[in-house]
Amino acid sequence: MFDLLRIRLRQGLRTTTFPAGAPALPARYRGRPVDRDAGACLFSPEEATYTGDYRMATTTREALRTTDGEMELAHALAEHTRRLFGRSLRLRSVVAGSCGGCEAELVALGNVVFDLARFGVQFVASPRHADGIVVTGAVSTNMTAALQKTYDAVPNPKIVIAVGACAITGGPFRGSPEVAGGVGDMLPVDLWVPGCPPHPYTVLDGVLRLLGALEGMRT
Repeated sequence: MFDLLRIRLRQGLRTTTFPAGAPALPARYRGRPVDRDAGACLFSPEEATYTGDYRMATTTREALRTTDGEMELAHALAEHTRRLFGRSLRLRSVVAGSCGGCEAELVALGNVVFDLARFGVQFVASPRHADGIVVTGAVSTNMTAALQKTYDAVPNPKIVIAVGACAITGGPFRGSPEVAGGVGDMLPVDLWVPGCPPHPYTVLDGVLRLLGALEGMRT
């Protein structure tokens, strides 16, 4: 036990300084695509030209369609909605037919590096205790009813966050009769977070923009 404590003390502070400081991303990181619909992009090397910009979350689906790499990033929720949420946001995850990649990145948000909870944002087990839902996966026909029931169980006002290419467009499965064309076909979406899967910084940046936590800071 004491050995573990000594190791942890030697490691020092591991939590990122984001959003106060710019995140350090590896050279191989594929950020915002220049000439592709970011919402449909699977971020494979042959699909598009990529920038190193992790900021891709938007308020509207249309904003993800870019030809020059520029896009209108997410806006903050209405002030009265933010007042109702207070200083916290509770989210229920709905895995609506996913490979598991997006969920792995969402889990990473809770680790010591990203520490989503320091911003008052946490995942909860019940939609009745949530302020909104985070949807991942292509929304398979077998998950349609479960997704709708989960959404209906969240008290108003509530938000919907679509995370990953599958949740936004159906991903590589779009056009199949077994999946929806994205969660937007079923529910009103407040935040679109592209990626396959999206980097934790992309998710974190989008959520903080939605909460107005980046207002007055670097954009």
